Amino acid sequence: MSHEIRPGTAADAPVVAALHSASWLTTYTGMVPAEVLGDGLAEERRELWELRLSVDYGEPANTPLLLLAESAGRLDGFAYLVPQPDGRVLLDNLHVRPGLTGGGIGSRLLAACRAHCTDRVLYLEVLQANARAIAFYERAGAVRTDDRIGWFPGGHPLPEYEYSFPVRPPGR
Repeated sequence: MSHEIRPGTAADAPVVAALHSASWLTTYTGMVPAEVLGDGLAEERRELWELRLSVDYGEPANTPLLLLAESAGRLDGFAYLVPQPDGRVLLDNLHVRPGLTGGGIGSRLLAACRAHCTDRVLYLEVLQANARAIAFYERAGAVRTDDRIGWFPGGHPLPEYEYSFPVRPPGR
């Protein structure tokens, strides 16, 4: 199945939020407190994406980028890149529709993210308990650069790793 990768817009907020919620439920059950994945999850993700995609970030260099992977008009994955004050770019989200993981959608999205960040370090934060995601990022060339405590909605502290992708030399 071929997927088109395109930039997302504010109009995509509802479908991104729905996929984000479904991915969290599938991936994070047993990793994060159950209340994080409870009844308010879909509404919280909807509000988050409506806000993220409607804010004016000013300078284009400061504006996050939402990338969508679609096939036959259906959203099957997304990635969200957030420029940071230190010059790096945070891969804040990379999610693939449950049931489609392992089929190359995440790899295509990650490649698009890396292509967008050719002259900047791309980094991400991943829960230490998320062995599948860690293996995915390590296979893709990410290097662990930190470990710390991350914070999930509701003020839940969870151990996470930071992974970074080195800047690619021109022509690679």
